[in-house]
Amino acid sequence: MKKQPFNPLSTPKFTIFGENCRMGSYILFIRVEKKLNISFGRFQKGTPVLVEAGEYLYLGSALGNRPSAAPLAARLLRHASRSGMLRAHRIRRPMAKRFKEAGLVDAVPRKIPSKHIHWHADCLLDRLEAEITGVVAIRSPLRLEEALSLELGLHPGTRPLAPRLGAQDAKSGTHLLRLTDRTAVETMLMEKITDLSALLPT
Repeated sequence: MKKQPFNPLSTPKFTIFGENCRMGSYILFIRVEKKLNISFGRFQKGTPVLVEAGEYLYLGSALGNRPSAAPLAARLLRHASRSGMLRAHRIRRPMAKRFKEAGLVDAVPRKIPSKHIHWHADCLLDRLEAEITGVVAIRSPLRLEEALSLELGLHPGTRPLAPRLGAQDAKSGTHLLRLTDRTAVETMLMEKITDLSALLPT
């Protein structure tokens, strides 16, 4: 299995695991520049959640059954966009180029499609004070999200913002977490994803 080295969160970098598959699971690394109070849709009846300045991660998956589709790239490029006339995340342009080089997508339209707030993560990623700084993409038709969510949720280097936040379509867990020990979390992710490498298409 080919993979790139895990990159620092302070720069917009990409780590892609697996080959020959356009669906999979992913982790976004997000930097929040200042303290925010955010209402995540109907989560907790709209009560705002305090998001301190710092580093966060969001775990998700994009699976599909159409061979010609590119759900993983489409989902990640959507995350890197913002609604209305707000500028896209700075990572979006290099992300599109990297995904095309990796065969995750054939072409990326120049015009960024209009984005509507849907996922819990959208409420954070739509804010200009939040920037995606890195992406880990795991190319696999298997649903690896729950296993990774469990590992991340139990890791002492993470802290959930609120139970079930970002996991509205999952059976359990929290998918939007604060990073309190970035280095330890990076190490764990490398080890865990490497352990899952036997399940990735080659």
